Amino acid sequence: MNFLAIDTSGNHLAVVVYKNGETFFGKIENCAMKHSTSLMGVIDETLKRAELTTAECDFFAAAVGAGSFTGIRIAISVAKGFALAHGKKTLPITSFDTIAYNTIEKKQLCIIDALHGSYYACGYEKGQIVVPPAYLTEAEVLELAAQGFELVSSATAPIAEKASLTIVDAATGMKNAAIEKAKKGEFGELTALYVRKSSAELNLEGGAK
Repeated sequence: MNFLAIDTSGNHLAVVVYKNGETFFGKIENCAMKHSTSLMGVIDETLKRAELTTAECDFFAAAVGAGSFTGIRIAISVAKGFALAHGKKTLPITSFDTIAYNTIEKKQLCIIDALHGSYYACGYEKGQIVVPPAYLTEAEVLELAAQGFELVSSATAPIAEKASLTIVDAATGMKNAAIEKAKKGEFGELTALYVRKSSAELNLEGGAK
């Protein structure tokens, strides 16, 4: 199984190339607002290290959100382009999956800092989603933590000052998620997962009112 997986949903940029059981990572930790200019170079460099071409990939995966509205669209567009060019399948992976698949057996609440004291969150237990993707306040996240959910993220967040927060590697989680979901045949359209409306949409609605 060979594949290329892309994540530009947050401040980081991550590329995973998987070739016959061997993994090659390409990362830029702080890449906010530069995904579009940096992504293709990282993909090219990572594929060269793996000695793999896009034509030799069996499928293309992308992190579909939650996260940056613009970043999500970049990864999806690039993965779709490769898949269309080579007639291959696509595999959607949520940003929550990239967190959860590091320690899938735990009862965990995967959170992404949405700023202004709010979080994108999704709860997993033994690999199954038990709290659907939601936009939660800090108080709501802390309430779930009190119910036994371990708080897990791929980056530090302000809530770490009030509760224990485990930090995991999103690129490793993306690789693990891609392997497991591919084995289960969970291929499909790459459709953006927007847990809440964009600021532009909210401002437009506010103006209409």
